[in-house]
Amino acid sequence: MMRLSSFLLLLVTVSFLSCNRTPKAIDPASAQAVKVQLDILQDSVEARWSEMQTSDDAKLRDTNRLLRELTAQPAANRQQLASLQYANDRLSRLRYNRQTMAESARIDAYDTAQDSLLRVVYALVPAQPEPGSAVAQLTTQIQTADTDLVSYRVRYDEAATRFNNYLQVHAAELEQLGGKYAALKSLPLFTLQN
Repeated sequence: MMRLSSFLLLLVTVSFLSCNRTPKAIDPASAQAVKVQLDILQDSVEARWSEMQTSDDAKLRDTNRLLRELTAQPAANRQQLASLQYANDRLSRLRYNRQTMAESARIDAYDTAQDSLLRVVYALVPAQPEPGSAVAQLTTQIQTADTDLVSYRVRYDEAATRFNNYLQVHAAELEQLGGKYAALKSLPLFTLQN
């Protein structure tokens, strides 16, 4: 009986010790660590890009809704408002993407087209829209999204810069990994590089 209880105690002790092992740390210079860090950086860039695009999409939708609200106004110029809705609908096709944003002229063209449209739309909004009305709310939402654009671009650039720097520092490791890792290129930024 004594032998059986000693054996059980030994078995419980071994089981306990094997369950409480700390996981082996990843060597920060290993290929696995490079992959993990790169995935984190790519996720961060993707999240910032998605945030910015979601905000811009919402601004385009709100502009379209504002134009519909203005069409319901008694003295509305429906032909002009229809023309503005068409221009707003075209903006999403003019917008840059992550590949075409390397051409700063494309970003400038999009920004100029959107700013021009919004200036005309704001001029059609009554000077004192009824507080709490859809026109007042949509105008505020559009203006807020327009103001937030700069901070979204800054946050994207920060994430993309970290990614680009990581590619430079770990170029040799990425080359050794091969495949998609060796083919990674630096991302274009909104900030113009000298």
